Amino acid sequence: GGDDDGEDNDDSVPGCSDYILHVIALPWKLLFAFIPPTNICNGWCCFFVAIIMIGVVTALIGDLASLLGCVIGMEDSFTAITLVALGTSLPDTFASKAAALGDDNADASIGNATGSNSVNVFLGLGLPWSE
Repeated sequence: GGDDDGEDNDDSVPGCSDYILHVIALPWKLLFAFIPPTNICNGWCCFFVAIIMIGVVTALIGDLASLLGCVIGMEDSFTAITLVALGTSLPDTFASKAAALGDDNADASIGNATGSNSVNVFLGLGLPWSE
């Protein structure tokens, strides 16, 4: 097997940053380990537990952003606009970059960027004023 092209070197010793990132991510890994596999109930159990976990994490992030805003003296509305919006847009940015690198003409990244921003704008502006 000559399929070792130098990109996947699993024999390397983890560095200090690898250990730090592992410790930071460990609570999230343990939390999401409770999501059942997709072969139970044709994936419906996994789906509903994942939706509940997303709700829990959303509430947690909202509370943490509010606490951070309180500590540094920012209003909740300004905290929501800056910190939470940044946290929801950064994953879309990285997904668009990965799609652009993997596609010859970057159609997927343009679709991802416009689609995610459209959903963020329309839901972000529409939901607070709906009753």
